[in-house]
Amino acid sequence: MKPQTSSFDKTGDTHPPAGGPLSGVRVLDLTSIAMGPLATQMLGDMGADVIKVESPQGDAFRYSAGGRSPGMSSTFLNFNRNKRSVVLDLKDAKGVDELLSMVKLADVLVHSLRPKAMRKLRLDYDRLQALNQRLVYCGAYGFSEKGPYAGRAAYDDIIQAMSGMASIQADPRSGEPAYVKSIIADKISGLTVVNAIVMALFERELSGMGQAIEVPMFETMAAFNLLEHMTGEVFSPPNGEMGYARLLSTQRRPYRTSNGHIALMPYTTRQWRRFFTVAGHPEISDQERVTDAAVRNREIDALYELLARIVAAKSTEQWLALLADEDIPHAAVNTLPDLLDDEHLRAVGLFQPVRHETEGDMKALGIPVAFSRTPGSIRRLAPALGSHSSAEVLASWNVHG
Repeated sequence: MKPQTSSFDKTGDTHPPAGGPLSGVRVLDLTSIAMGPLATQMLGDMGADVIKVESPQGDAFRYSAGGRSPGMSSTFLNFNRNKRSVVLDLKDAKGVDELLSMVKLADVLVHSLRPKAMRKLRLDYDRLQALNQRLVYCGAYGFSEKGPYAGRAAYDDIIQAMSGMASIQADPRSGEPAYVKSIIADKISGLTVVNAIVMALFERELSGMGQAIEVPMFETMAAFNLLEHMTGEVFSPPNGEMGYARLLSTQRRPYRTSNGHIALMPYTTRQWRRFFTVAGHPEISDQERVTDAAVRNREIDALYELLARIVAAKSTEQWLALLADEDIPHAAVNTLPDLLDDEHLRAVGLFQPVRHETEGDMKALGIPVAFSRTPGSIRRLAPALGSHSSAEVLASWNVHG
């Protein structure tokens, strides 16, 4: 991924050669906020032609903080590149007809409306599948239609609370639950949407048939959290309490040095033994709680507390120099602004300087995933509301078969 400067026209478009791994895939995006837009942006980054179908009011993320002009917030810009924007009023028959004309030629439709709303609009899978048997139809919303929570409103905070995420982030002193300071449920669910759609497209190449997909946030995040935290409840009857002890240790945190903080994580027996030797405490490296993984896991709180006391005796710079060649996982604790100056991120081109016709100079986040033959690309910056039309989309799709 090499740094490059690109210019975009008034619709936010540029036209480098196509060729991403999803080149030729046509996606109708009826999502808003974060989960769905992240998923469809990733499909677009990999070459798919993504049509963002918006109401006349537009995606609510257009109006979040950090924009230079109305309807083009920084968060919207970061979640909606490589898309064309078509405004349709789906409460009006004309808007529905325009959408259906695109459905006939689309490969994927992904929506974040509640299924009841899609049925009311007569945009449920059964109807659309009758128009296009190859359509992959993905619903991405809060709760599965199969359970009693079906149809409930859901946003990231609600899913963090319900999935156990907020409880395991609890302050160890007060016990108060806390949210991860990231829309992590939206992002993880968005990644799951991408996985599901790509798998369905692969299967379609074998069967010739599309299918309906449901990606509910609650179930996705519950499964995500329980992978390591189910522990004793994996067995019937249970053979212990839930919760991965190392992760829930009250001593697990960035450690205070004499002048700041450092992230430090000896993990293997060799790494633990090497840390105590390098730190000037070789007598500890031969103790059973260091050399025996089972004992180490039982006494992890005490080991982390000991580690914290040792780390406090030196500066951050001293520790970074001391550990540099020891193959013990460690790092400085970056702030968000630090990332903009990180030498590694600069070298791989994570921040792409671009110029948007209406928003001016910007830093676009590059594409972290690298393909040797069919790399993704930034072909369009996030579009202004309604900067394209269904007629334009249909004309381009019909031209290319």
